[in-house]
Amino acid sequence: MVPGRKFTPDEIVSIVLRRKWLIVLPFAVGIIGSQFAVRRLPHVYRSETLIQVIPQQIPESIVKSPVTAKLDERLPSISEQILSRSRLERIITDFDLYPKERARQVMEDVIVRMRADIKGPTLVGKESFRLSYVSKDAVIAQKVTERLASLYIEENRRDRQDQAEDTNQFLETQLADAKRRLVETEKRLADYQRAHAGQLPEQLPTNLQAIQNAQMQLQSISEALNHARERRLLLERQLADAQTLPAAAVVPEGAATQAGPPTSAQQLQAARARLEALKLQYTPDHPDVRALERTITDLEARVAEDARRPSQPTAMAAASPAEATRQKRIREYAADIEVIDHQIAANQAEESNLKKTIASYQANVDAVPTRQAELVELTRDYNTVNTAYNTLLTKQEDSKLAANLEHREGGEQFRILDAASLPERPYNHYLRIGVAVGGALGGLLLGLALIGLVEYVDSSFKTEDDVVRVLSLPVLALVPSLLSEDERRSLQRKKVAGLGLAAIVTILSSVTALALWRMQ
Repeated sequence: MVPGRKFTPDEIVSIVLRRKWLIVLPFAVGIIGSQFAVRRLPHVYRSETLIQVIPQQIPESIVKSPVTAKLDERLPSISEQILSRSRLERIITDFDLYPKERARQVMEDVIVRMRADIKGPTLVGKESFRLSYVSKDAVIAQKVTERLASLYIEENRRDRQDQAEDTNQFLETQLADAKRRLVETEKRLADYQRAHAGQLPEQLPTNLQAIQNAQMQLQSISEALNHARERRLLLERQLADAQTLPAAAVVPEGAATQAGPPTSAQQLQAARARLEALKLQYTPDHPDVRALERTITDLEARVAEDARRPSQPTAMAAASPAEATRQKRIREYAADIEVIDHQIAANQAEESNLKKTIASYQANVDAVPTRQAELVELTRDYNTVNTAYNTLLTKQEDSKLAANLEHREGGEQFRILDAASLPERPYNHYLRIGVAVGGALGGLLLGLALIGLVEYVDSSFKTEDDVVRVLSLPVLALVPSLLSEDERRSLQRKKVAGLGLAAIVTILSSVTALALWRMQ
């Protein structure tokens, strides 16, 4: 090609027509060769199914689903299970897939081939996905696609049930452990409450009330003791007076009795008389009344004991009526003093008991801050464990409901929306057309490339401009080609014949390609 030369459209057309065979022959070879390439491509059929996700039928507010992952998150896990070697090997055996490959290759390579033939799952929206399988046999493609769809449905159901069962078992284990810790905490709390009964913070008002009541009783007993001591002093003075005064001063007329110390019966009689007098002045709960009642009880026991003893004869000396009256008065005073002594002793004993009771209640009150601090820790542990137990119990009940729902197949399910189709046209039909068209275009491009190469190699001058551009010399004259009329007509006929032959070759190539395509 002459350096720097530029071609006009007319020159390009002239070059193409002059070198037409460089286009026709590669084009024809490309058309026919592509048909042989297409014939080597086997017919492949693809069966496709559409699977829809049916949401849980019972509202989530009633039964919570144990599976919270979305469809796009769960599909890869399910696919790993279905595309495992054991599952695919069983499908290959059941449908006798890839017989030639199994004869030449190991099963692992065959399984890799089948995984490549399985297309999907591919999400369609948010609630469905497509699944397909390609095979040389349309019926086999449909059957394998149906098997894969059923495996996806079954695997989803089993996966949800297993997850619900695993969740339920885990919660049962955690609940049993929480219950054990709760029982241990309750036992420690109960043991502590039993060990420190009376010192607990909730018992503080009771202790304070008991101290107040005991102090009131102590005050009443103290008053009763003072009154009893004053009464005893008065009786002692009266007794001393009766013992020192002459008999005539104390003996009323007609009085006569026996001398001697007062008996238990006499003391009991005096105490009863004293009780009747006190009941006229005080209520039955008054300390003096209660103390005198205890004294009467002791005297009654003593009288009963004296009655069981054998009586001993006593020598009673006759005395004058005045002396007998004085002796009777002395015995009455002595009996009253003894009754008061019993009353004072009883009040003192009760006073001592009340002081011990007050001290005991006060010790309980003083121990309340310490027990409260210890109980705060125990109660905090108990509340924590109890809250955890109640939470786990609620979750475990929800898990049971979810597991029962999955076993009844009331949870989320996969349902076939479009059954596996029986393909009527090869899956690679357009690929075969593309190969045929690509062969023709490749031949055409190859022809054009050959023309360009020939023109690039050709260094002859074709026009005046070529001479000026290359030699930088002026052109003085051009010698035209002198042809006769016969030669011109002959040359014209050769051009027409060449074009016709090129057209015939092109048509024959196309017809041959079409025939080969029909034969497939």
